[in-house]
Amino acid sequence: MFRKLLVAAGAAGLALAATPASATTTTTVTCGYSGLQSGLQTKVCAEVTGDQVQLYGQIGLAGPPSPGTVLQPKELTVNLTGQIVGGASLGTVQGYRTFTASTIQVRGVGGTVPCGSTVHASFSVASYPWSPNPVTLDLPIAC
Repeated sequence: MFRKLLVAAGAAGLALAATPASATTTTTVTCGYSGLQSGLQTKVCAEVTGDQVQLYGQIGLAGPPSPGTVLQPKELTVNLTGQIVGGASLGTVQGYRTFTASTIQVRGVGGTVPCGSTVHASFSVASYPWSPNPVTLDLPIAC
């Protein structure tokens, strides 16, 4: 009886050992300080999952509009860049976006970053007559 119990316990242990452990990956989001550009609030953020980094710039209202204010669409020139400090570029997104009253994000920069590296991100917005005033983020990647 004891031998059968021992064999059954061993088989159950082997079945557990053969089952792969599910890898849980957590995504963390870190943003730099907010800034004012073209009368709007901007910030640059990084989503990090292990050694994968995705950068994005965010544009929103700087505050609530005054009562009765009619918000007009605003044509913006945007520039999002990222690089590994002392290393490779993570890309650049340049272009035009139309801002109404809803927060928008500019994405498309990122990639694999070696553990222990630091990522530098920059995001700027311009709209006539305002020139860009970039917001930045320097983030060490711990993995």
